[in-house]
Parts: sequence; C-alpha cells; structure tokens
Amino acid sequence: MLVMDIFNGNTNPPWKLLRKWNHCKHLLSSMTWVVSHVYREGNTCADKLANFGLSINTTRWWNHAPSFILNDVIRNRLNLPNYRFVS
Repeated sequence: MLVMDIFNGNTNPPWKLLRKWNHCKHLLSSMTWVVSHVYREGNTCADKLANFGLSINTTRWWNHAPSFILNDVIRNRLNLPNYRFVS
C-alpha cells in the first residue's frame, strides 16, 4: 500500500530513494500506466522475493527463478489458485 501511495503522490518515498524516484517519475512521464494493489495470495512469487530481500544485506541476481519460488512460478504458469490460511 505504501508503494501505491508513493505512485499516487499521497506520500513521499524514503529520502534515500528520492533521487532514484525522481528519475523513475521522469521515465514514467512518457508512459501510460496504472498502479493497483494485489494481495499476497495473488502474487506469491513477489511476496516471497520481498520477504527474502528483507532477510539479506547484499544484492542478489538470478538468471532463473530461485529454488524457493519455483513451485509458485509453476503454479502461476498453470493458473492454479493460491490460498493463505491463518489460524
């Protein structure tokens, strides 16, 4: 939701990202785009990658999907649903 607020101009990005954000806004000015929110069940790959990113202090690059999201990539390609059960 924070990213949506930043894209919609309702809040400012963290100051460390401000220069990159201004460059991004410049690039986006010549495009037509829409920002929308998708719950984590709708994009489990992005959710797992974001959680992984929070747990490391270095930059990682993969040429193929990392093993910890492989099952989710396959489920996504097959248009299978995802559910999250909370107790």
